[in-house]
Order: sequence, then C-alpha cells, then structure tokens
Amino acid sequence: MKPYSQINGQPSTGFFRGKYPSRLALGSLLLAGGLGACSPLRLLQPGQRLLSQVKVEGTKEADALRLQTLVQQKPNSSFPLPKVAIYQLGRSFYNQERIQGKLEADRAKYDQLIRAAGTDSSEVGKLLTKRERHVRRHQLALDKGNAIMRLGEPPVIYDSSLTATSAEQLGTFLKSKGFFRSSVAVTDTVPTRRFAPLRIFALQSPFHTDSQRVTVTYRIHEGPAFKYSQLDYDIADTAVARRVLASQAQSLLRVGNQYDEEVIGNERGRIENLLKNQGYFDFRQQYITLEADTSFAPTTVRLRTIISKPTRGEQHRLYTIRNVSFITDAGIVRFGQQRDTIVRDSVKYLAYRHRFGTKSLDRKLVVRPGQPYSLSKTQLTQRQLAGLDMFRFSTVTYRRVRGPEAPADSARGLLDATVNASPAKKFQETTEFGGTYVAGRPGPFGNVRLKVRNVFGGSEVLEFGLRAGFEGQLNLTGTNTGEGDTGSKSVLTTQLGGNVNLVLPQFLLPWRGNRYLSQYNPRTRFNASYTYVNRPDYTRTNVEGTFDYLWQRSAYLQYVLTPIDVSIIRTANIDPDFAQYLRNLEIQQGSPLLRSFDNLFIPSFNATALYNSNDFNETRDARYLRLFAELGGLTRSLYQDQPLINNQDNPKSNALKIYDFGKFTADYRRYHKLGPDSYLVYRLAGGAATALSATSVTTIVEGVPTTNRSFLVPYDKYLFAGGSSSVRAWKPRRLGVGSYTQYKYDPNNPTEFLLVNGQKVRDYDLEQPGELLLEGNVEYRFPIYSFFKGAFFTDFGNVWVIRADPRREGAQFQLNKFYRELAVGSGFGLRFDFDFLILRLDIATKVYDPTAPGNKWVIRNFSLREDQSAFNLGIGYPF
Repeated sequence: MKPYSQINGQPSTGFFRGKYPSRLALGSLLLAGGLGACSPLRLLQPGQRLLSQVKVEGTKEADALRLQTLVQQKPNSSFPLPKVAIYQLGRSFYNQERIQGKLEADRAKYDQLIRAAGTDSSEVGKLLTKRERHVRRHQLALDKGNAIMRLGEPPVIYDSSLTATSAEQLGTFLKSKGFFRSSVAVTDTVPTRRFAPLRIFALQSPFHTDSQRVTVTYRIHEGPAFKYSQLDYDIADTAVARRVLASQAQSLLRVGNQYDEEVIGNERGRIENLLKNQGYFDFRQQYITLEADTSFAPTTVRLRTIISKPTRGEQHRLYTIRNVSFITDAGIVRFGQQRDTIVRDSVKYLAYRHRFGTKSLDRKLVVRPGQPYSLSKTQLTQRQLAGLDMFRFSTVTYRRVRGPEAPADSARGLLDATVNASPAKKFQETTEFGGTYVAGRPGPFGNVRLKVRNVFGGSEVLEFGLRAGFEGQLNLTGTNTGEGDTGSKSVLTTQLGGNVNLVLPQFLLPWRGNRYLSQYNPRTRFNASYTYVNRPDYTRTNVEGTFDYLWQRSAYLQYVLTPIDVSIIRTANIDPDFAQYLRNLEIQQGSPLLRSFDNLFIPSFNATALYNSNDFNETRDARYLRLFAELGGLTRSLYQDQPLINNQDNPKSNALKIYDFGKFTADYRRYHKLGPDSYLVYRLAGGAATALSATSVTTIVEGVPTTNRSFLVPYDKYLFAGGSSSVRAWKPRRLGVGSYTQYKYDPNNPTEFLLVNGQKVRDYDLEQPGELLLEGNVEYRFPIYSFFKGAFFTDFGNVWVIRADPRREGAQFQLNKFYRELAVGSGFGLRFDFDFLILRLDIATKVYDPTAPGNKWVIRNFSLREDQSAFNLGIGYPF
C-alpha cells in the first residue's frame, strides 16, 4: 500500500522509497570509490609520515581534556567535514607558478599605471590601493593555497621535536597540579596492518600495510597528589597583615586541598584586589610570593604566603581620595574659554555648558572625596555611567598628590580623581527596511526608531518607534484541494504600530532610597505601545502599557519588577465567515483561538530574574537562566460581574472581559566550550499558564443565549512551541497539543472536516496554544571557514492542556504518557558570524511527530515538503 500525503491528496513516495534507494546506493558507491582512491599519503614527501592518531593514556585524577589541549600536534579533523580531502580537492587544480606569474604581472601593471599617473595624487592613491588588494590576494594564495585549500587542512606531518615538546609541557602541567612525582613516556608507532573497507570500492584489498602513518601515545604516570598540610603567612607590613589575615575566610586555599598553581595564581589576584579595595593604590601582585615546601612529610605541601615590603619605604602606602572632578564634556576643546564648575556633595562638575543634571550623575558616582581608594568602586562607577547610555566612553583616572600638599606621613597618600565622560549624540535615529515572502506574496516592511538622550536634563532616555509592514498570510477559511485548484487564497495583511519608551536612571519611590540602591544600577521604565492589524478576515488593535523597575545585582544578574502591566485588545471588525470558522474550531475541537478576537482587558503584575554569564556572540563557557512569573486579573471581582456577555451576533457591542490567570516559565541554557570555536549547547525550558478560577460566559448566537462555566486564560498568555528558537522542524506556534491531531474544515460545509479521497486533511497552519510547556534543544556548533560556521541540532518538546477536554483527545498532560508525546526534530544550520551581526539559516526535519495518525516516526517519509521540513531564517543564535 502506497503512503498517503495529507497535503495534496496524492500518493507520496517519500525520500527513501521507489527509485531513490538505487540512486542513493549508486551515489554512495561512486563517492566511496572516490574516497578510497584519494589518500592524503599522496601529498607526503619522501621521509615524511602522516600523524594518524594521538592518545593520552593513564590519567586518573588529572584533567584529561586539559592534557589533550597541550599536545602540540593533532591529527587532521574529519568531523563534520573531511578537511584533508577538501584540501586535496583544491590542490588538484592549484598552480603555484601561475599564481606567482599573476602576482608579478599585476605588480608590474600597476607600477606602470602609477608612473603614468605622474603627480595626480588622487589617482596614485587609488592605484596603490588596488595594487595592494591584488598583491594581498595573490600572496594569500601563495602562502595558504587557493580558497578551497583554505577551507580544508593540509596533512599534519609528524614532527618528533613537537612530540618531545608536548611531553615536556604535559609533565610541567602535571607538576603544576600537585603531581610532583609524575612522569610522561611517549611512543610513536607505525601501524603495520590496517583495515580500510572503502578500498574495496577502488578495487583494492581492505587490508594493507601502512608505514606512512604514525600513532603517538603519551602514557601518564600521575603518582600521588600532594595536598596542603599547613598554610603560613609572612607579611612584614603589619597593616597589610591585619587586613590579609582578617580575610582568611575568603581564601581560595584550604588545608587538605590539592596543590594547584592555577588556584595559587587566583589567590594572588584575590589578595591584590582585597588590598586595592582598601586603599592600597600602588599594590601589585609582584609583592606576593608563595613558597611550597614538600620536604616535611610524604605527599604533603607546606605553603607560605610572603608579602614583601615596597621598594622604597618600610610600609605600603594607604591612599585617600582628596578631590573628585567630573568632566561631563571630555574631548571638547574651546580655546580661550574655561569650563564652568558646579559643586555638589564635595564633587566638582565641570563643563563648558552644563547639560546633565548633577543630581542624576551624583547617584552613579561611587568614588567620593574623603574615602579610601577602592578598585571595585572605581569599576562600579564606570559600569554605572556606561549604563546611563549618556556617554560614548567614561574613565576614572587618579593623580598622586605630591610636593608640599602631600601628607608628612610616608604611610599615607592622597589621590585626586578625575572622571572623564565624553557625551554621546543627543539624537540617534535608526531606520530599517526589508521584505518578506510568505504564502506566495512579497511584503515590504520598515521600522524607524528615534532615541533622545537627556531629554529632561536628568540623564533620561526617551525612545519613539514606528513600524509599518505588509505580510502575506494564508487565509484560514480556505483550503487546498490538491487537484491543482487552489482554494486557499493568501491574503496581504497590514501591520502598523508605534511605541514610546522612557527610562529614568533611578527608582520612582515615595521615599528617598536611591542613594542606598545606586550600586544596583536602578532604573524606572515607562512603556506604551499600539499595534494595528488589518486583513480581510478581521481588524484588531492592541494597546499596552507597562511600568517597570529594573536593577542589577552584578554584571550577570538582572531583575525586572513590573507592578503595572495593562493590555486592551479590541477587534473592530471580523468577517462573518471567519467568525463562523472560529466558532466551529471552538465547538468541535476546543480551540481557544476565538477568544483572541474578543474584547479583553488584561491587568497583571509580573517579575523576571535573568542570569547570563555569556556575551553577545556567545563565545564563553557560560550559563543562562531566566525565570518569569505573572499574576493577572486578581481584582476583577471588584469591577466586573459574572456571567460575562459574549454576543457573537454583534462582536462590537461586547464589553471588555477580564480573566484571572497565573503564569510561570523557566529557561536554562548551558554553553560548553569544547575548543576555540566549537561548542556544545543545550537548553531546557518549561512553563505553565492556568486560570485561577472558573469564569461564567453567556454566549449569544442568533439571539439564543447559552451560559458555560470554564477556566479561561487570555489567548496571548498561553504557551506555544515550534519556531526558529524552539522546536525548529515545526512552524512557529504550530506544535501540539499533546498527541491531538488537528484537521481542516470543508470551506463549503464549515461544520464538517475536509475530505480528500475519503481521508481527512491535517491542518498545519493553525496555532496550537497550550497550558503546559516542556521543550529542550541540543546543538553542536563548529567553525567551517572564517566567519562561516555550522551546527547540528536536535530539538524536542510539546505543549499540553492541564484539564481534560473531550473534544481534544490526547491533548491533556499525563505523567504516564507525556514522554511519548514529545516531538523530535533534527537538522543542520549555517551561521554567518560577522561579530556585530549573526545571520542564521536552520534546516530542520521532523523525526517523531506525536500528532501524526498511524506511525509517529515520520522521518521514514523524509522530504523537503512544508509539512515535513522547515527552513528558519533569523538574526542571532537561536539560544
């Protein structure tokens, strides 16, 4: 029996059926034959051998991965691409003499043109630039090969001297980790008998003697690990000794810990920062020495921390800040004019024209006169000034007070601090234009944003945004018959919007607490937005306003508290056929999509906690955690009575409805750095959204009222799965619900399902809102060439409803079966990483579809059809 496609009603062959296996087998045979006949050994010169494998054996307690990275020579990589084969492909048509000839010809050509240009400096400059560009390109090809060769790797020629160096570095590393009796032995063996099955396709024996490949084995003998038995201090300066000994509880060294020079280096840095934060401006790590004595008892170390005196004097000097000057227009020079000075809280604010209110700047200034010098306060001041978004750069510099103004006490010193801040542009405008191609229709869009800095003189930031666009979308009330007659007409939707955003550099509070909160970079944000959507099916508007408090506990940890979040959603117009379609979905399949076109008032308050130790380009070994909680509609009983009226005969007459609900989501990500540019990243996310109490709704259809009581959640507060940052093999918000299968309705008979050849047609275009979300992603990211990078990934997840719904069998979450309802998709991605911008293309296909009727393992019918695979374009990494 031939498989049936529910997209077009025609028999589907699938990728692995029919004529494809024979073609696939033939292609595999030819490819394997080519690989079998192509060997990197052909590139070796007489006397050279290819490094085939490197092993590090014998590690028990030492870090095996760190030891691997110390090896100087590593074999050619073959994953995800055979780099040597690519190099050989490029070398097959590489002609060094021809490239050298082109280099000399171009150089002679441009030298002649430069001489002919004479004294025309502009023309000479252009010719010099062109000559340099041509010479640089040819020289790169001479040094590293052509473009294809540079995509691959030249064969790694075994070098015994690098092996000896690697063994020495491995021994040094082991001793730095406390294995003082360790040793490293090296053997380089030549395989005498190898099994290579691909040689069969080149009509060669699979067994062969290979005397040109080398396997290097580093055998590690760790010996016992030495541990600290005693920690002593030898500090000549009594004031420094008092501070260091008082901080022993924060020391990174503990009796019983294993000797580790890396930790010892971190302890030196800790002591340096400790003293710099307590006034010792001149203190450096060079004053700190740690001596290890292993002669006291077997496998033990006595460690002594020695802090020496300064080169001049008997004591380290303790500095106090005398004056603080804040230049708010650094970099601006006006000859013959002096900056005006305003004094606030003993700080001098200097500017030719004071544009910034000193009160707002004073809250961010942690460096104060009369206080001891502190490195941490200096860095905190710089961070807080950068967070204002008022200055292009800001620095804090110090000058020692010398001469007669200096203290007579040699152990004391004075510093004058100067904050130099260069103001950014007051107005910053950003314009974006682009286009989409969705549902067979091109749609342009544009965004305009205007940022106004220091709008009221208190370091405020005011932003305006306008957006307009047209986008093609499928008409949900149509369908595709599969007989070449497309009844599913795409429509062009109009989307307009605007927003206003005001950020204040402090908390708006009824009491004066910003001075104590300044170290957390507090901000208050007001935001208002308006969205208008017009399409033939409906016209919908959304007005939203929020009032937020934002603060940071550290560079990685941020909190957002939103005590006021209000949304008003109104549907100004809805097509009767579309309204009937939505009612059928609700009555027959329990879809809550109809409620998204009701008139809603959604008041809520929420909180967000975000920890992120990564950077913009995600180049660190890092962690990410985002927690979000929201409660809405808690006070609806004070101003709204039940039952709520839903007049579907005249939707415009419906009053605003309020639902009470709770929502919680969590998103955890882990970035494992495997190499300089390769990462293993995984993500786990989940959430729940539920009504807090039942709501009675009286629905009027054709003058007949019907009252129902159910648990209702605003449509926009549901949880969704699928899309470019979720399970990528599914369209955005189209995965789920549970194992329930969604089918299309017959446009000629909206109460019945669409049948093609007697079978129902699946609906892949309808959003699938859920009340419970579980999903995860695993992605391996690797470099390909320069800014061109790739990724292999697998995604899994689904959404469910919490309460049983007889109209949607399989949609409810159940502990004994939910794991069998996790959808799985896999794919490959390309990333163009330009540092400032990352463009992404992901191609994903469904592997396991819990909503598929019959066999859930849909990978057996692999194809690039829209119902099986998805192409995702995006900016930035998916997570």
